[in-house]
Amino acid sequence: MIIDGKKIAREINAKTRQQVAALKAHQLTPGIAVIVVGDDPASQIYTRTKHRLAQKLGIASTRYHFPADVDQATVLQQVRKLNRDDSVDAILVQAPLPAQLNGEEIVNAIDPAKDADGLHPLNLGRLYAKQGGHYPVACTPRGIMTLLKQYQVPLAGANVVIVGRSLLVGKPLLALLNNQNATVTFVGRHTKKRATLTRQADILIVAAGVPGLVKAGDVKAGAVVIDVGINRLPSGKLVGDVDFAGVASLARLITPVPGGVGPLTVAMLMRQTVELAEWRRERVASLVG
Repeated sequence: MIIDGKKIAREINAKTRQQVAALKAHQLTPGIAVIVVGDDPASQIYTRTKHRLAQKLGIASTRYHFPADVDQATVLQQVRKLNRDDSVDAILVQAPLPAQLNGEEIVNAIDPAKDADGLHPLNLGRLYAKQGGHYPVACTPRGIMTLLKQYQVPLAGANVVIVGRSLLVGKPLLALLNNQNATVTFVGRHTKKRATLTRQADILIVAAGVPGLVKAGDVKAGAVVIDVGINRLPSGKLVGDVDFAGVASLARLITPVPGGVGPLTVAMLMRQTVELAEWRRERVASLVG
């Protein structure tokens, strides 16, 4: 069965729109600020998509575009300014960044309470420690967990293999799955006998950034296959990290590219922006009360 990521995203967006309306009834408009550096075509598409959806849902969205040769101090100054701006609930730094910029330092400068992507060390630490309370979590992993829940995929005791160990997807996903009592294995570029491991997966999640990396021989029959990759071929066609044509007939569930994980990531970003606004309102109310 092909997973309909767009359908789930529409359902999430409908709930987010209701949350926005509830906040606006209290004279509060959730706001997201996106910092973009350079003119990477993919980044331009992503930021436009996010901006359009934010507007559609009633979220205030502002983009701060810097030239590719911008220096570290200028970007850090903008982040700190946004940290102090009460109209901004969420701050996102759009990847990729040029080589002269230290992305880690920039992300670490974001107020953890405004961390739209859940990548601040404080928020990652909370996730790994399985702490209670409110804190943001990386949007793509949140989207994947929602997808698995929507399709009633059992996680406790499941053998999950993640291909790719990025901070944006693989590592937060490891924590989320571990917290649901799944058995998780990472597969990276240096992993020996990769196919032996992937063929054991009940749930195979691929986020390597390599077109068609996972083929039919790498997947066991009846597996759930989640393709996080999005790659543009020279022909202009968008494809994932999984050979969809070869794997789809084997998998019990599989996400397409496009139309699978991508729409969920953007929907979760909007939901998280609204949640950050709600949590800020709760903190202010507790201080006043």
